[in-house]
Amino acid sequence: MKQKLAQLLTVKSIVTLALTAVFAYLSIAGRVTGQEFLTVFSVVIAFYFGTQYQKKAEEKQ
Repeated sequence: MKQKLAQLLTVKSIVTLALTAVFAYLSIAGRVTGQEFLTVFSVVIAFYFGTQYQKKAEEKQ
């Protein structure tokens, strides 16, 4: 549990969570369209999970 919490507090994770929160707020406030939110959110999430996948693949080698 502590290890997972420590991983969540990495800079990359904090940036991902912050961007998600900001774009969710902007979308709810009507300053960003749903399509714009989906595009940005998809890129951020794909980058985050892509780097996580790459990191795990490197650890297995």
